[in-house]
Amino acid sequence: MSKLIALLNVIAWSGFWVFGYLAFTGDVSRPEELTTAALVAAFGGLFGTWTFFRLVRDAETSGYAKPRNRADRSHLEKEYNEETA
Repeated sequence: MSKLIALLNVIAWSGFWVFGYLAFTGDVSRPEELTTAALVAAFGGLFGTWTFFRLVRDAETSGYAKPRNRADRSHLEKEYNEETA
């Protein structure tokens, strides 16, 4: 599944760069083309970001990447219950 997400990530970022370039270098006299290119580029950027974060999550769960540092907050609930009692 992660290979499929990686492939979608590459396709999404490729679409972002291609259509972003078309949006910036397009003919100003044809605003419908610029709008379409900008919307497709925005969608590619959002989808590329989403797939990237999915790949990061999959890498952490599979053990390929080190998991994020997270604080142990279990003592906070105990301290809160002691203060309110």
